[in-house]
Amino acid sequence: MIRKFAVVPGSRIVLAGLLSATILAGMPLLSAQQSSAQQTPDPQSPDQSRQTQPQAENQPQGSQEPTPEESTSRRRKPREYKPWTFSVGGGGSLTSGTTSTFARGGGGIVAAGVARNYSKYIGFRLDVQWDNLPLRNFALQQAQAPGGNDHVYSAMLDPTITIPATKLWSGYILIGPSFYHRSGKLDSSKAVPGSACSPFWLWWGACYAGSLRLDGKFLQSSQNELGENFGAGIARKIRSNVEIYGEFRLLHGTHNSITTDLRPVTIGVRW
Repeated sequence: MIRKFAVVPGSRIVLAGLLSATILAGMPLLSAQQSSAQQTPDPQSPDQSRQTQPQAENQPQGSQEPTPEESTSRRRKPREYKPWTFSVGGGGSLTSGTTSTFARGGGGIVAAGVARNYSKYIGFRLDVQWDNLPLRNFALQQAQAPGGNDHVYSAMLDPTITIPATKLWSGYILIGPSFYHRSGKLDSSKAVPGSACSPFWLWWGACYAGSLRLDGKFLQSSQNELGENFGAGIARKIRSNVEIYGEFRLLHGTHNSITTDLRPVTIGVRW
């Protein structure tokens, strides 16, 4: 026997409502899953990987292109000195010591030099110089000569210390060893070979064992001397790379008790 169950009134409406609610509740979950699947990159696709890679990875974090001001400040500053300096000058020379007895001051000077600068304060300088030594009448009388000439070639190597005072003016001092070659020639002489030497002949370097050379070769003088020099000067800039300078030096050389002492004053140009 088959029983028929009675349908409760309104049950269909309840079932339909439950089914509709279940469908509506599942739709947001399905939509979220589809959206997540679209946003997940495919590891097999290089194009998508490049598109999704942030541009920040191309540059290290914190690195920025330097501004023009920063680039300028990082540039190497120009030197405040020239590595090499050249000079030429001229002037007059004063004499002292025994030299002043036989040679008067006022002889002309020609000088040239080159300096190697290691900073704007310290450098080394090499100078060559020619000094004229006019013989005094007293010296010519002792030589029994109507006339003659004498001069000195100098080579000086000095450390230098420069003292910048302003942008235009500077001062410097220098001291170092020197080499001197003094030579001269008498026009003629009435002196007798083998006779006793006067003070002039001793300074002239023509004596041997207290007497004039027997070979008569005492009209010419040639002797080398080692010594030292000390000097100081001032310079003024007249252009960006050109200066005028004034300098005073003390020169002293000696060999076999024969001395040469000069006080040259030089004015010149440096560049």
